[in-house]
Amino acid sequence: MDLDPGRLDDAVATNAFTGVITIDVGDRRVLERCEGFLHRAFSVPMVPRARIAVASGSKPFTALAIMRLVEDGTLSLGQRVREILGQDLPLIDDAVTIEQLLTHTSGIGDYLDEDGEWEVSDHVLTVPVHTLTTSEAFLPLLEGHAQAFSPGDRFAYSNGGYMVLALLLERVTGEVYHDVIRRLVVEAAGLERTGFLPLNELPDDAALGYLHNEGNLVNTLHLPVLGNGDGGAFTTADDLHRFWVALMDGRIVSRATVAEMTRPRHDVPDEDMRYGMGFWLHRTGPALVLEGYDAGASCRSTHVPATRTTVTVLGNSSEGAWPVIGELAEAIDAALA
Repeated sequence: MDLDPGRLDDAVATNAFTGVITIDVGDRRVLERCEGFLHRAFSVPMVPRARIAVASGSKPFTALAIMRLVEDGTLSLGQRVREILGQDLPLIDDAVTIEQLLTHTSGIGDYLDEDGEWEVSDHVLTVPVHTLTTSEAFLPLLEGHAQAFSPGDRFAYSNGGYMVLALLLERVTGEVYHDVIRRLVVEAAGLERTGFLPLNELPDDAALGYLHNEGNLVNTLHLPVLGNGDGGAFTTADDLHRFWVALMDGRIVSRATVAEMTRPRHDVPDEDMRYGMGFWLHRTGPALVLEGYDAGASCRSTHVPATRTTVTVLGNSSEGAWPVIGELAEAIDAALA
């Protein structure tokens, strides 16, 4: 993959990128750059092994945990979620299935509508963020949103749908969502430094998430104290490459399930990508994508299975990563052409 160092420098400078950029090919790291700060106020520099939040980039973890339970027969893709929800969330259509939630075709009303008129720096959560420690705790946020369209009619990206999936995981396993993900995904993939960290008690190797390109304002009051089914895990560039390799090797779910999850189902022109089941897909070529954007987080990790190449940009500011992501995306496009 050809990459112009000068153009990458310009992309880093555009929005004062802070974070980690890596390219891994098989067992070789061919590019590694760290920019900005793990902690700005104390001038702690970014490091390659920093744990950085990936926002919606961890939605695939939720999808994979669901598919582990589908594989063992606990759940089925055609199962109606009402069977598990019972009387909760009555505005969700009784016909909505687990597969529709996974593929963003359920049509349920979204508690955090990404097409809504709000800025990433707004305080959008309507309950105290410190209470959001389990999926069940999100019920007040998920209630009261009318069905937007009939189940299965079309694709509409839904954070609420993935929170409902997390709720299902808690109810059928009897475990807290974070423990389910650790057991079924993180440990299965051999991820060493991936998990859900409390924003109000981050360890010293976790990057603070900055709302703006300058200044010290962080995202602690803008997000759930613990990420959940629709995103918010912390991970590292090393672990993301390890994740992709484990996924393609069939160590999280079977290769047949991987093929089903990464089968293109929807073109999403607004994102210049396609979507499968839990995963974004390159718009034309055989590459898989996880991507996240939220207050204090901007990231994308792209994996090309044929060459076992992973291109990762982990940013710990709201906007800083996007010029870098765009520059690397052009190089990936050229390599896949």
